[in-house]
Amino acid sequence: MTDQIQRFLFDRTNVRGEIVTLERSYAEVLDRHGYPPAVNRLLGELLAAVALLTDTVKLDGILSIEVRGQGELSLLMAESNPGGELRAIARLADDATLPEGEAGFRQLVGDGHIVITLDPREGNRYQGIVALDHDSLAGCLEAYFSQSEQLPTQLWLRADGQRAGGLLLQRLPDESQNQDQDAWARTVQLAGTLRSEELLGLEQHELLHRLYHEETVRVFEPKSLRFGCTCSRERIGEALLTLGGDELRTVLAEQGEIETQCHFCHTHYRFGESEVEALLHEQGGAAPTLH
Repeated sequence: MTDQIQRFLFDRTNVRGEIVTLERSYAEVLDRHGYPPAVNRLLGELLAAVALLTDTVKLDGILSIEVRGQGELSLLMAESNPGGELRAIARLADDATLPEGEAGFRQLVGDGHIVITLDPREGNRYQGIVALDHDSLAGCLEAYFSQSEQLPTQLWLRADGQRAGGLLLQRLPDESQNQDQDAWARTVQLAGTLRSEELLGLEQHELLHRLYHEETVRVFEPKSLRFGCTCSRERIGEALLTLGGDELRTVLAEQGEIETQCHFCHTHYRFGESEVEALLHEQGGAAPTLH
């Protein structure tokens, strides 16, 4: 199965869609962590969701989805960039005790909210926040579109620890090209018959044909997706600065250097005293100490 996202629309209607399938990129995320199976499934759904949302809003920049909960799972985060690169992490509560076997979305994350951040290459950064008022990740994201984008949107997300997939349908506001007033209700109803094994196991064209063989579907060129991390020495250095000069100098005095790693890809970074002082100087702190 190829990691890709496929855009499509129904001719003579104002209904459009996206379908995503992930296997290798999903495996690369999980291989870097030792999460329990229930967390792996939710991360797969989140990876599919962030790919769908990035393509749907046509963002030339980075889009991230953060699920911040008060349950056993305190954080789920996935991010995509314009090159089709995906990455994701999860964070368990300190005293987390996950149930064995199947566990639902709200059972794991509890109360909380989802933060969706759009960070374009040009222009202003935007954040949308939606409460965890639904029993599934898909339901919460549908509420986001209804609240922030004011576009009727339906999502189907599935993952099994090996493959992840998602389907999105959206009704656009332009009614001028819509010659089929029942198209939205009909296409959503048909998508509701989709089984997990179909979304995760079928090739995209076969899946669309199985669902919509009586519809006129226009399919566009697919876009390849892959795992990729946007960490860099510069970005890690910027993150270190949030600790403050006093804290950084204390660590240097105790350990001689600062060692950290990217939470997404586990790449290690080391910063010596001269490098830390240079970072603080660039930030506008005290002049660097010369040795």
